Amino acid sequence: LVQLVESGGGSVQAGGSLTLSCAASGNTDAANCMGWWRQAPGNEPEGVASIYSLSRETYDTNYADSVKGRFTVSRDNSKNTVYLQLSSLKPEDTAVYYCAADRSPSSKYCTLRTVVSARDWGQGTQVTVSS
Repeated sequence: LVQLVESGGGSVQAGGSLTLSCAASGNTDAANCMGWWRQAPGNEPEGVASIYSLSRETYDTNYADSVKGRFTVSRDNSKNTVYLQLSSLKPEDTAVYYCAADRSPSSKYCTLRTVVSARDWGQGTQVTVSS
């Protein structure tokens, strides 16, 4: 199991920015596929971004169409931490954001769907964007 703890959520105005962090502990060797998903009240979970470690410093990433060009996912394996930079935020980005981790045999299988159904995920952090 991998334990995940998110931080960095908050309230911002539309157009603002936030950076979410996710610290992983435990069996982090089993977390080559990590990412973020979100859920707004009354909505289905939505995969936001995934990141797969190709090597120590190279990664393969995927983004939901709704966040492409505005959100950036990154990871620092030396710190076992994944980040999600949110910019140009919109009110429709308001949701609880969850960090997720799983093991994938290759980057091909580290998708947004993998993130939503991942084996391990954190307690979530609230992001609220006001207009």
